Amino acid sequence: MKFIKLTIVLCLFSLISCAQSKNNIPKSYIAYKTSENIIIDGAATETSWNKVEWSDTFIDIEGLNEPTYKTHVKMMWDETYFYILAKLEEPHVWAVITEHDAIIFHNNDFEVFIDPDGDTFNYYELEVNALNTVWDLFITKPYREKNAVLNDWTLTGLKSAIKVDGTINNPTDKDKGWTLELAIPWKAYKTSYFEKNVPENKHWRVNFSRVNWDFQLENGKYQRKKDADGKLLPEYNWVWSPQGVINMHEPEKWGYVYFSSKEVGSKDTFTIPQDDSIKEQLYSLYKAQNSYHQKYKKWATSIDSLTAKAIVINHKTLQPTIENHATGYNISVKSPFTSKTLIIKENGKIISN
Repeated sequence: MKFIKLTIVLCLFSLISCAQSKNNIPKSYIAYKTSENIIIDGAATETSWNKVEWSDTFIDIEGLNEPTYKTHVKMMWDETYFYILAKLEEPHVWAVITEHDAIIFHNNDFEVFIDPDGDTFNYYELEVNALNTVWDLFITKPYREKNAVLNDWTLTGLKSAIKVDGTINNPTDKDKGWTLELAIPWKAYKTSYFEKNVPENKHWRVNFSRVNWDFQLENGKYQRKKDADGKLLPEYNWVWSPQGVINMHEPEKWGYVYFSSKEVGSKDTFTIPQDDSIKEQLYSLYKAQNSYHQKYKKWATSIDSLTAKAIVINHKTLQPTIENHATGYNISVKSPFTSKTLIIKENGKIISN
């Protein structure tokens, strides 16, 4: 009987693990080009928006549970802007923060994460609440490394607008939700004056997060809900592309947005590059190296010390190697798909040669 119970438990664990793995595959979305003049007013009445499909409905950040309220986005672009339309179902639309660059996620909010070159370094975060208050910041590298967060960086030229389907900050009625419309200028992400960074027929790593809080009323005003001991209840994190962990700052897990040169209403295709599957394995080795260093106070010098299994992608066996040096290591592997050499460093940055 104990063996039967153990077998059932193992089977259930296997099913859950497979489901979680499947759910955590990065999402992808094709953003088509528009030639129409887009007015950022939150109404999204332009013909182009009507021709653009909604994304998959958001899921919780770990990729396991369905959120209480629905969220989805649309995207498109032109030579000047990256356009984003977010629709958030919410029966109680509320917000109180009005100061630019305040900690917006202390309200319910919508968040945009963008890594243009996909190396997990030098990425951008944008948060907006239902009062259209903005927090924009630049992050040099993920929080797992010693990073710098530039809170005084400003997304110059950003256009944003909110449309509430209901009445904001009114607890006596029920709302349907709110819509956020964004126009993010490409030039805000330039790394040099002459850089041409409009990603036509290219992809960027992107993700979206919605922070939602349980609330309580005090003197008829919304507040984040507290438990019996007066501690804030944890927020909900609902995302477009699941992270697998409660951490948005793992950019290697973000989704893919492909900026097609085809006009809205057309059809195009996009496939995640096979080399990105190699990058995923390199990140696994990077995490294994961190665990090894934490345990032994030194870096491993062989791949066998980090994994006992062969690394196989699409029936191709990878042959990664480690090169240790005075300040860390490089783990490199030659791609069987593109012949490029991919390298991950001790700080988690990936270089492609």
